[in-house]
Amino acid sequence: MATYFECKVKYDRTLETGAQKTVTEPYLVDALSFTEAEARITEEMMPFTTGEFAVTAVKKVKYDDIFFHQGGDRWYKVKINMITIDEKTAAEKRTSSNSLVQASEFKEALNIFLENMRGTAFDYEIAAIDETPLMDVFAANLSETLADKEAKKEEK
Repeated sequence: MATYFECKVKYDRTLETGAQKTVTEPYLVDALSFTEAEARITEEMMPFTTGEFAVTAVKKVKYDDIFFHQGGDRWYKVKINMITIDEKTAAEKRTSSNSLVQASEFKEALNIFLENMRGTAFDYEIAAIDETPLMDVFAANLSETLADKEAKKEEK
């Protein structure tokens, strides 16, 4: 299971008018530790920033699934309650789970989530769908190994 960190990044952004404005925006990074999360967000954001750049906060967050959608420009947090039956007491038990869905609007987020949950082997109910302030999600680059990274450093 992946470990996700929400990183807040403060940097100078150039507006459409050409003016510079300092903004602080949250991004999600798949990393193994706080240190790796800070390094990855710095690596991902540096090509897109000029001027001042700082990672102002890093916190661990729990998402069980992330559903990417090519046309989506927003991120929605979908909270579900998985429903199971306790065999001893025959009582319903609800366990919450959070997923992240990339979509353009609320209805699209719901449809993408439902499509991805089709065929699951458990009953669930959707407890909430909320738009998040996340600007982007950076998944792990599993195709690039540590040896590949070391080779790139030596080339520079």
